[in-house]
Amino acid sequence: MRIVPYFLCAALLNGLVGVHGAFAADAAFQAWLQSLWPRAHELGVSRATFEAAMRGLEPDLSLPELVIPGRPELAAPGQPEFVLTPADYLKETTIEGLAAQGRKLLDHYHAPLTAIERQFGVPPTVLLAIFGRETDYGRSRDTHNAIRVLATQAYLGKRKEKFREEFLLALKMLEDGIVKLADMKSSWAGAMGLTQFLPSDFYKYAVDFDGDGRRDIWNSVPDALASTAKQLLNKGWQRDLRWAYEVHAPGNVDCTVGIPENTRQLGEWLKDGFVPAYGRAIAPAARVAPASLLQPAGLYGPAFLATRNYFAIKEYNFSDLYVLFVGHLSDRIVDPRPFETPWGRVAQLPSRDLDRMQEILTARGYYHDKIDGKAGMKTRAALGDYQKRNGLKVDCWPTAALLAHMQAKQD
Repeated sequence: MRIVPYFLCAALLNGLVGVHGAFAADAAFQAWLQSLWPRAHELGVSRATFEAAMRGLEPDLSLPELVIPGRPELAAPGQPEFVLTPADYLKETTIEGLAAQGRKLLDHYHAPLTAIERQFGVPPTVLLAIFGRETDYGRSRDTHNAIRVLATQAYLGKRKEKFREEFLLALKMLEDGIVKLADMKSSWAGAMGLTQFLPSDFYKYAVDFDGDGRRDIWNSVPDALASTAKQLLNKGWQRDLRWAYEVHAPGNVDCTVGIPENTRQLGEWLKDGFVPAYGRAIAPAARVAPASLLQPAGLYGPAFLATRNYFAIKEYNFSDLYVLFVGHLSDRIVDPRPFETPWGRVAQLPSRDLDRMQEILTARGYYHDKIDGKAGMKTRAALGDYQKRNGLKVDCWPTAALLAHMQAKQD
């Protein structure tokens, strides 16, 4: 079969107009698929497996985050980490419901969870919390065709190169007999299994922990949780270290210091007036661990001292609210107490407004990270720095009024 260069496929796609648009799009997509054969072959994929996966394959234009000429981008569903306030994301009823089920699973899977912790150093409750957050302990099943999702994202998505490799590795999974094509289901973003692995994650971290000769992240809870533990260990998880400590910050706290790079030993934070919630004791050995200040809602909610394990979980899903959900749920499985400091009722700005804030902050030298429309630690600290230098109340939280002030200063 003749292989069409990728640049020609792109030209075909960009030239789609008129009544032949659908046909041309299909032809360009099919040509692009065939252009991947040499690389798939290098990975050990047979022609039979390749053709079986390609048969009848069409891009799924209903997926979000696609770049399609002439069509506005669809917002991403299922990403509450970036559109909800902390209070809405960390709902008490949701946390308690998942914690109750987590307690049952902690007992049911006691033996494999204990063995997983012994091998990888990750506590059972943390693994169960990720399991609960990702797929409701397996009760929420993926429904998308993984091959179609990954092919579409590789062809039309914002991160084509990344998803091109994920798509090719998905073909390798089929070739290696990891999963059957009909059973290869994923989320809309291409992640698979009980704890949501992309194909590259599977090949790096998947573990056969139940000893049946298969790395089954779809149906085997021990395999899925051990694989998750191996990934966390690779991301920097440290044995016998909490993910974070809720604390009461002193009244004169400077929220602009809450960035990952600003670390001090836990004991130093405590000497400066940060008091552990519920009077929790922090062992002397833990007090030497480095930690960063985290105030997810600026001054309007709980404060935390985040350890290296916090950031290991964040590598699993790059969202402060996701890590807080997982960390707090892991605590709640064995401790019924909620956060001691309640969340304030703050409003969440739309991503486009946060984009604009980041652009202004970047232009004025306050912010030096990517423009992503997300109010993460660095964005909140940069906002606080702007507030400080402009004589405003320093609370490190993005609001419509603050954006208006920033835009007015531009004029």
